[in-house]
Amino acid sequence: MTKVLACIDASTYGASICDHAAWAALQLGADVELLHVLDRAPDAVPTDLSGSIGLGASESLLENLVKLDEDRGRLRMERGRVILAEAEKRVRAAGVKTVGTRLRHGGLVDNVHELEAEARVVVLGKRGEHADFAKLHLGGSVEQVIRATTLPVLVASRAFKPIQKILIAFDGGSSSRKAVDFLVSDPAFKSYECHLVHAGKPRDADLAWARARLADWGGLHQVAERPGEPEAVIEAYARENGIDLLVMGAYGHSPIRRFIVGSTTTAMIRIANLPVLLFR
Repeated sequence: MTKVLACIDASTYGASICDHAAWAALQLGADVELLHVLDRAPDAVPTDLSGSIGLGASESLLENLVKLDEDRGRLRMERGRVILAEAEKRVRAAGVKTVGTRLRHGGLVDNVHELEAEARVVVLGKRGEHADFAKLHLGGSVEQVIRATTLPVLVASRAFKPIQKILIAFDGGSSSRKAVDFLVSDPAFKSYECHLVHAGKPRDADLAWARARLADWGGLHQVAERPGEPEAVIEAYARENGIDLLVMGAYGHSPIRRFIVGSTTTAMIRIANLPVLLFR
């Protein structure tokens, strides 16, 4: 059964994640599975307290600290159930009939990896509940999930906006070709206006392939070539043409090259005021 796996937390992006997950599910004819992960609290008391408090600590103090940690754990579980219940209401209100919920412990990346066999798309927010919005950095787990999963990842923007125009950032690589194949494989996307843009100097064979795939698809589309750096070109094109969803390949260069010149993927997710659908 096809599912959209939506990773929910208590961040500002919570409502938007629900809305984007509902949109994706309705396009794909899929159910929604809501996932909330309880990772270990940063101030949790370690299981082994030997030597962690210092000489002279009383046994009663240690017991009180452990009890405090247990109480915090119960509160976090109750909070997680409330978050999932509210998210489920929102997704159902958007028109999705079948919505499941999962409250799990551990890391987000590990849990997504365990559940990805049941899903077609993963949805998560650009930043988590502890993010510093002033610094515009990504949430700590966002890049890790994108790199770890084999599924397309829809990174939700701050607020959901009805989607009418889709921009595919195309570089001819295998991941951007997957993005094109995903679009043309589902009849639901024919109701959208599709723009395919190549930044920099293209290879004729790559653009010929893209044009042929879009022509066979038959939906409303246009192909553009623009000189310049991908980040600047794509951001400007999206702004000028009122784009609602950016689709692109993720992390196409080697790890060493990414370290030296940075990542177009990370830069685009960070600066774009749009939801971004990524393919590996």
